[in-house]
Parts: sequence; C-alpha cells; structure tokens
Amino acid sequence: MYRNRIPSLCARQALIRRAHATRSRSLVHLPRANPTQARSIQTSHAFEPLRPPSPASLGKPAAAREYKRTRRWGRRLLVTSAVLGAAYLVDRQAFASGVGRSLRTFGTGLFVALDYKLNFRAAPLLGGTIEDLHVRSAERLFELLRANGGLYLKIGQAIAMQSAVLPPEFQKMFARMFDDAPQDEWRDVEKVIRKDFGGRGVEEVFGVSFTGEEGKGLMERRARASASVAQVHWARLPDGREVAIKLQKPEIAKQVGWDLWAFKVVMRVYTWWFDLPLYSIVPFITERLMLETDFESEARNSEVMRDLVNSEPSLKGRVYIPKVYPEFTTKRVLVTEWIEGVRLWDKGATAGRWLGGHGNGSPGVHGAQLQFGPADKEAARRELRENPLKEKLKPERDTWKGRSGKGGLGLSTKEVMTTMVDLFSAQIFKWGVVHCDPHPGNIFIRRLPSGKAELVLIDHGLYVYMSPKFRHQYALFWKSLMTFDNKTISEVTEQWGIRAPDLFASATLMRPYEGGDRSTRNHIVKMGSEENRRKTPGERHYEAQQRMKQGIREILADEDKWPQELIFIGRNMRIVQGNNQFLGSPINRVKIMGNWASRSLFQDPNLPWRERMTNAWRHLLFKTVLFATDIAFYTFKVRQWLGWGGGMEDEVEARMRDMAKDFGVELQHEVFEG
Repeated sequence: MYRNRIPSLCARQALIRRAHATRSRSLVHLPRANPTQARSIQTSHAFEPLRPPSPASLGKPAAAREYKRTRRWGRRLLVTSAVLGAAYLVDRQAFASGVGRSLRTFGTGLFVALDYKLNFRAAPLLGGTIEDLHVRSAERLFELLRANGGLYLKIGQAIAMQSAVLPPEFQKMFARMFDDAPQDEWRDVEKVIRKDFGGRGVEEVFGVSFTGEEGKGLMERRARASASVAQVHWARLPDGREVAIKLQKPEIAKQVGWDLWAFKVVMRVYTWWFDLPLYSIVPFITERLMLETDFESEARNSEVMRDLVNSEPSLKGRVYIPKVYPEFTTKRVLVTEWIEGVRLWDKGATAGRWLGGHGNGSPGVHGAQLQFGPADKEAARRELRENPLKEKLKPERDTWKGRSGKGGLGLSTKEVMTTMVDLFSAQIFKWGVVHCDPHPGNIFIRRLPSGKAELVLIDHGLYVYMSPKFRHQYALFWKSLMTFDNKTISEVTEQWGIRAPDLFASATLMRPYEGGDRSTRNHIVKMGSEENRRKTPGERHYEAQQRMKQGIREILADEDKWPQELIFIGRNMRIVQGNNQFLGSPINRVKIMGNWASRSLFQDPNLPWRERMTNAWRHLLFKTVLFATDIAFYTFKVRQWLGWGGGMEDEVEARMRDMAKDFGVELQHEVFEG
C-alpha cells in the first residue's frame, strides 16, 4: 500500500519545486524597488502580525495641496456680496430704493437709446421695422415707469397727456398710465401722520375713533382713491365736517430727489445723443413736479383759486373750489372739504333724468354740510366691527338716482362745458393762474337747487403762474390767430424765440392754422414729399419722423427766449379740448376762448387807459369774427344731428390728424378720453 503512494508523492514534490523555480525567475525580472519607498516601509523591529507601525517609523508626511486662487476669489465674492447686500439694505431703508430705481432707469434708458441709435433708419440693422422698434421701446419704458412707481408714474402721466406728438405705439402704451396706483397699507400711512404731527396718532389729531366711540369722529382706513404720490381717505370730524384726508405715501419723500436727478440725467443724455433741444425745459418741469409733492403749496394754490373764482361775477355760483383746513395741513398731509358729485367722464349720470325732487340739489352744494343721521352712525359702528381696516363708513347719498339707480343730474353738457371753458379761459387770459391738470378725474359736477350746473375743481398741485407781460402776449397772440393778424403773430413768436409761427399757431388752436405764409410747413413737408411714391413704407416712415424732429427744433429754436409756461398751458388747453370732444362738442370752444382773450386786453388794469379804450373798440369789431366761427360751429352741429358726421371738435381733430401726418405724428383721440 505504501509502495503505491510513493510515486504520487514524488510527483507532487516535483511540481512544487518547479513552481518555486518559476516564481524565483519572475522575481529576478521585477524592477528594483525605490530606496525611498523601501525605507518608508522599513521598521526598526521585526515584522509582527496585527501590529501597526509607529508614526515615527513612517517618515515625514507629504504637504497638503493648497487652493490659493480659489480661496482668494471666494473671499472677494463674499466681500462683494456683503457690500452689495449692505448697500441694498441702506438704499431700501434710507432712500426707499431710490438708488436702485435710478440704476434701473439708467440701464433701461441706455438700452432704449442704443436701440434707436442702431435701428432708427429706413432699414433697421437688426431687422424688423421702425414700428417694431417703437413697440419694444414703449414696452420697456412703460414697464420701467410701472416698476419704479411713485413720481415715475406722475412723469408717465405727463408724457401720456402729451403723447399726441409721439408715435402711435407710444400713445397706446401710455394710455394705460391712468390706472389707479396700488395703495399703501394703513400702518405705513399712519407713520406719516405721526411724524408730521409730533408723534400724535390719527385718533388724537382728527378726533376720530376706530371703535365707534360716542362723541368721536369716524375715518376709513381703506383709501377711497390712490394715485402715484398720495391716497385719499374719507373722514367725519367730531364737529360734523366731512373731509378728504390726502396722505402722501411715505416713500415719496425719500425717492423724489433721486427720481428727479435720474430724470435730469437721462434727458441730458438724450438731448446730446439725439440732437434735440429738450434739456432746457427739464428744470422747469422738475420744479413743477417737486411742488406737486408739497401739500402746503397745493393748499395755497387752492386758496388763491378759491378767492379768484369768488371775485369773478361771471363764475361765482357756477364754480366751486373746496375749502382747505389749514389746521390739519402739512407738507405731506392735506385736509379739504369732502365733495359729493359726479365725475366729468360719467356722461350718463350727468345728463340722465333728475329724480331727486323739485327744488332739491346735489348733496353739499355751495358748501352745505352733508347729512349724517343716527342710522348712518349705527351702520358705521357695525361696519367697524365686521370689516376692520376695510370699512366703508361713508353713506352713498344716491337717492337722486331713484329706485332703479338709473337717474342722473339732468344737466346739459353744453352748460357744463361752457362753465369749464369759461373757468380755464379766465385762468389763462385774465388771472394768469392756471390749473394745469384739468383731466375729468379732477372735475366734479353737481346740480344746484335751481337746476343749474355747478363745477367743482379739485387737485390743485400742478399750477403755473404767468407774468403780466407773458399773459398779455398770450392773449394778443390768441386773438391774432382768429383775425389772421400774421404780423402780430410773427412779432410775438419772435419774442418767444419760435421760428415756425404757423406750426405753433396750429398747435395753439388745436386745428390747422389757415393764415400765415406757411413757409415753415411747406419747407419741412417738401423735404420728403418728392418722389414719395417710389419709396418703401420704411423710408417714408423714417422721413416723416425726421420732419417731426425738425419741427421741434423750429419751435424750440431759441431756448433762452422760449416761455417754459407754454408746456403746461398747452397741456391744459389740450385736455379741455379733449373733454369737449368727449362730451360730443356741445360748445364752440374756440369762440369762447377768443372772447376771453380779447376781453382781457381791455380789462387789464396794468394797461394805460388809452390802450384799454382802443382795445375795447377792437373787441367790438372782433365780435364779428366770433360770429363767423358760430356759422361754422352750427354747420357742423346740423351735420352731427343729421348723422352726416361729427361735431366741430371732431372735424378739428380730423384736420389736425391730416396735417400732423406731414410731420410724422399720428394723433389718437382715445388717448385723451378720461
């Protein structure tokens, strides 16, 4: 048995010897180990299983890799973020984001300017058309004004009221600028009262209670109206007076300086970039806008207008200016008499049938105290309990509408517009004190017990005071327009630094001027009229815009002589013309204004008696010219009644559209509705 196992054991030993030999030969051909590596694993002791080497025997460790550049940029990013975050917080708290709003303005303004510089040509470099350029620019500017809010909305509204000289794309966009602005929360507005009245709260200043306490007044914490600069709250004082409390939004005081500075910078750049004489009128505009944020100035304007209206026999009893309560008025708080009435834009409520009873008038006419009975007090207390901070405490007082709610004041639009044009004509030609924001939202209509109309004018923040010399020149200029006295027109416009008297005459009358030599108009129109049919629509549109640019240069030829008051007087007259057209052209506006202009020349106490008598004789002769305008007015009126066309203002608008197209302007009436 053992003998049989000996050969197998010998074979196995032979295989083991061959394997050891092969392993030895492979080890001979291995590369020699690095002495450093060999030393790194040597120890001073014999190898012992399961026992790690000591740290000292492992040698010196390799240095860790350093990311110096990454850490340096990381520190820079951290410091920059901290600085920008701190700047943002300081700007937001100290300047109500005034710096950020200015940077946004500069960025958008630069982007729009570059876009026009590159693409305002017959064939834009980046493709599309000039209309496309106007659309995207109008959208950018509109979004800028809405995002910045505050005084930017006021600037946008000023642009909107003058947007007839802008491309139609801008007109449509800026027509949305009259939407109500969002109102601030009550706790923010209350801070304004505390700061302006030495830390006293609303209840203490106005004597009101928000719990309906007996013997105290009432006040709504939810604004009845909110605009770009302020919001209006209704209140009833303990003595029974109902008032409108106009509170400036708290951020406006911090923002106004930055906003006006940014506006000046942008206009300065645009004046240089587009070669248009615009910046010279900017300081005057910013001064007016600044005064709009000063409610003490608004209170003074209101009192001045109230005294002038009450001293004018032809307007006393037809026009009413709300009383101002100076004991509650500061630079940011204005308290006036509350007005119940119908807004001018509500034609149905103005002309609808009167259902308020014979011999009665609208609530509050002639400053009468508004009724507030026990039932109204109980309803107010219940509203305070059920809807805190959103209460509606003021009674509606609309019984004159009847049970159906479809009644009206029963007034003639002709009477309403006659009163309005008389008022603003007296401001311009007789007093030289002009309310420059007479849009329909600032005009209330009330019915007197006699059945006549009473016009109430509110919001007296934007005013222009004309010097006696300029007022006399403007009255003379207006009268000369109606008598085609081209010599006088040329003399007056030359004193104003205007080189295009016929263009300026058309802009003043709000209709094409038929007198003059028309040399300026013909020269400008001739620049692009020859071979016009052979040109592409893009080329014609570009040349029309260039003619408009040239027309602006001609009107603003001498910036030092140009009366800056014309900016806001023109705004006033354009809004009044739009109001007349909106109501269906019920009156001959041009005749009424011409009559006031002529009368002011002989009623002016600053003129010598001899000159006044001469002007009185000329006024009698001027009546024949006014009779001629009546013929034209009633001709259009008959056509309107027969359904053959619009009224006189509609015809004026149509003719102005045709003439404006020669200068690259497309007038759009709907911009001025409301």
